[in-house]
Amino acid sequence: MKKITLTLLIIVMFTSLTFSQKLSQILRGTILDTDSKLPLIGATVIILGTDPLIGTTTDVNGKFRLENMPIGRISLQLLYLGYETKTVSDIIVNSGKEVVLDLSMQESVVKIDEVVVKANKNKGEALNEMSMISSRSISAEKTSRYAGGFSDPSRVVANIAGVTSSPASSDIIVRGNSPKYMQWRLEGIEISSPYHLNDQNASFGALSALNNNLLATSDFYTGAFSSEYGGVLSSVFDVKLRTGNNEKFEAAAGVGLLGIDLALEGPFKKGYAGSYLINYRYSAASLIKKLGLVDIPGVVNYQDATFKVVLPTKKAGTFSIFGLGGLSGFLMENIEPTGLSVPGQPTDADILRDYDKVANLANIGISHVLTINSKSYFKTSLSYSAAAINDDIFNKEIIKIDDGQGGILTDTINKTLNFNSKIINSYYIGVTTYNNKVNAKNKVQIGAKYTISEHKYNQSIFNDATGAMFNVTDFNNNISTINSFLSWKHSFNDKINIVSGLHNMNVLLNHKSTLEPRIAINWKLNNISSIHAGYGKHSTMESVHNYFTKVEQQDGSVIEPNKNLGLLKADHYVLGYDNFFTEYLKASVEIYYQNLYNLPVENNDTSYYATINEGFDYRYVPLVNKGTGKITG
Repeated sequence: MKKITLTLLIIVMFTSLTFSQKLSQILRGTILDTDSKLPLIGATVIILGTDPLIGTTTDVNGKFRLENMPIGRISLQLLYLGYETKTVSDIIVNSGKEVVLDLSMQESVVKIDEVVVKANKNKGEALNEMSMISSRSISAEKTSRYAGGFSDPSRVVANIAGVTSSPASSDIIVRGNSPKYMQWRLEGIEISSPYHLNDQNASFGALSALNNNLLATSDFYTGAFSSEYGGVLSSVFDVKLRTGNNEKFEAAAGVGLLGIDLALEGPFKKGYAGSYLINYRYSAASLIKKLGLVDIPGVVNYQDATFKVVLPTKKAGTFSIFGLGGLSGFLMENIEPTGLSVPGQPTDADILRDYDKVANLANIGISHVLTINSKSYFKTSLSYSAAAINDDIFNKEIIKIDDGQGGILTDTINKTLNFNSKIINSYYIGVTTYNNKVNAKNKVQIGAKYTISEHKYNQSIFNDATGAMFNVTDFNNNISTINSFLSWKHSFNDKINIVSGLHNMNVLLNHKSTLEPRIAINWKLNNISSIHAGYGKHSTMESVHNYFTKVEQQDGSVIEPNKNLGLLKADHYVLGYDNFFTEYLKASVEIYYQNLYNLPVENNDTSYYATINEGFDYRYVPLVNKGTGKITG
């Protein structure tokens, strides 16, 4: 008893000493000009709500540093003569890790004689200033606070009006559009879906390979995107990775429901501004099962890794290398036929199904930002993105036997392979963008992207008539596309801004192309309210398996009828109103209308099948671009 009392006393004393300490942390960062990416010297950084006021200014490299910051949640305000005042909210300062921020400020259109400081908080405004409508920013802090979000940014966007997601998959349904027409980006470059257990149209599971501990504030666009975004009908999620600590080494390990992970970050050497950030995660449930602690049926085996390396130079600009990869798989046995459909196969109450799935994803890229002068810079990126999927679905016939006592005994026999799919999609992308701030009122962006995609498909379905597997897709083909765009932002004054541009897309496979105009306007009525409107024409290719689908004819011959499919197209119209009732209460109302056309549908007058509705129950049929649709809300 004395030992227990002594132990409790030591714990209480230790806890008291811990909480009596005034925990603090370092907060530092860099402030750049939004348009030129050059450092802002002498910009003021203040902590809102502090008394006496806590603040500092940036040095010749645009860097600032605040020592001994008390832990908690803070908001920063950035001030610089001739630039728009900016507020950065909900920054979490904790004792375990330094806070390192990469910030930017926009030059003000109106030159004023007297500076009036106002803390205008526009939470959720997209980082990309060329996207003024139907856009939101998703911070890592918001992701971690969202209830039921599992630190998954896609779960957070489901909280936005007009957006929903399926609890059992990674589908993000934006304004009624098909989730397969959403575009994912990492550091501004298109990638495959960042989900484990990917499918060719959707994702079977709801587990993201993105780790919230590595994310910076990302942008999510729900419609009428600016002209730099092409090849997409539904929405764009541009995920950003934060920069690692470039002053000291930090390590963190965690164990949770989603996995066991280890994160490392730090500088390459003292005095050099470069840094690295690495994270590895392994499935906790899979490890528990492998150790034999608990037998968990249908457990998902997965592991993933993410990294970002930043390498600044004195004269050659800044290089950034980044990557996201993952391996996953699972086995589900004795599934009811209504719970797992097979493409082209009807459900049968007298069978059970086994589903064996293995998938992996790999995304790696390098970006280079080179400042030309005080008004312009080039950004060039090269990337490789790939996703591989291997699906096997087995049918097991159910035999029902009378047990002689009024009951039924069941057994399964004849386990046969009913569906097999082996897919590898690879993308090689090169993109370059030139940004020029002509003056405070005008900014121009010009960009071009070249993509080579490799597609290896081998898919077979059991044919009841022949009693053998039949190949519905069997190809190894390359498709090249060229995209280019021009954007122009003009500020008439400090209240009215307009962004206009054109996007051009060319598919070299079948020589299809389109020219897409985009325009958006934002008008600040006063300090608390604004209206915005926009229009955009958008287009994309259909899922690649539809182009190379093989269809068997009655005479036994096989044709590929869909090689000449055209681009799917949509007109987006948006009208919205924003109002700040208080500093912390904002209302946003947005009316949208989308006219979809050129949608592929089955070339059969009695069929209602359209590829826009494809999920896992896709078909292999002749298609024509005669489908239409309308979305309002």
